[in-house]
Amino acid sequence: MAFYSYIFSANYKGFKEKLKAKAKQYNKSYPLLLIDTYYSILRYGVGLTDYLNYQFYLKKHNEKKEYAGIKIQNTFYETVSPSQYKTRYTIKPSFLEDFKEYTKRDFIVPENVTKEEFKKYLKKHDTFMSKPYDGLGGADVKKVHTKDIKDIDAYYDECVKNRIFLEDLVVQHDKLNELCPTSCNTIRIITFNNNGKPEILWAGLRIGNGVNAVDNFHAGGMACEIDLETGKLIGNALDKDLNEYETHPLTHVKFDGFQIPLFDEVKETVKKASLESDKILVVGWDVSVTNNGPVIIEGNRRPGFDLTQVCSHRGRMDIIRHVLEEYRKNNK
Repeated sequence: MAFYSYIFSANYKGFKEKLKAKAKQYNKSYPLLLIDTYYSILRYGVGLTDYLNYQFYLKKHNEKKEYAGIKIQNTFYETVSPSQYKTRYTIKPSFLEDFKEYTKRDFIVPENVTKEEFKKYLKKHDTFMSKPYDGLGGADVKKVHTKDIKDIDAYYDECVKNRIFLEDLVVQHDKLNELCPTSCNTIRIITFNNNGKPEILWAGLRIGNGVNAVDNFHAGGMACEIDLETGKLIGNALDKDLNEYETHPLTHVKFDGFQIPLFDEVKETVKKASLESDKILVVGWDVSVTNNGPVIIEGNRRPGFDLTQVCSHRGRMDIIRHVLEEYRKNNK
């Protein structure tokens, strides 16, 4: 039912406009693409956004069936990362507390402290990040300069009302600053706790576009796959509209071959963190690399496959098949 709720809540008008544009761009019949869309929803369990993101309008059956659509993902995550254990990951202050060995930063939840404690936190920080407790995709994440807060009492009340918490600003590694200095460019790295043996399934770098303060793929950012052995970026970066970038639009640094600093340390950090739970077996970690080492920003119980599959330029059912095969072996 969750899949069909997702489908019926989609923006059909916006989708049809984009599909018409694709039909014109590739000289295809719009009515036939519309029919193919609804067939793909039923046959492959994809959503409307999936159909566009994965360029199903250009793909054959053998390619389409290798994509993990939203329906398959729903079933997959309920098996390997059941929703009854999600709070530790979805409520961000809880995550910061439970994983403080890896998050390595201070935070404050306004509704749990007095105004005086709140003011003390602000006095200690010239700049900080404000975030909703359970936001997704970088929504409402802001970098705030304390000097810009005109009325601290009113700001406190606003944070409490909107369930906002504050956390220390993470300063990224100098090398990543060369790529894009306007955002903290984080690594999305997916792990699997395979019966106590940590595995890394995929990794990509999310990069800000030079305008927004966040790097999220769904907030105007770009992404590029990382070679798990070398820690280097592979190919061009892509945004959610599938525009390709050989170099960063602000800094003009080339993506392909760009070396992620301290990548071996990043891998060891997430492998260790992945063993913290024997219930949530697959996690998408967002990791910032600082001059002092990796810092985990957050853990995602449902790391969507859109970023993974778009950056891989192919469907990644191979990841799902591998995890489920191992899961079944471990749970005979």
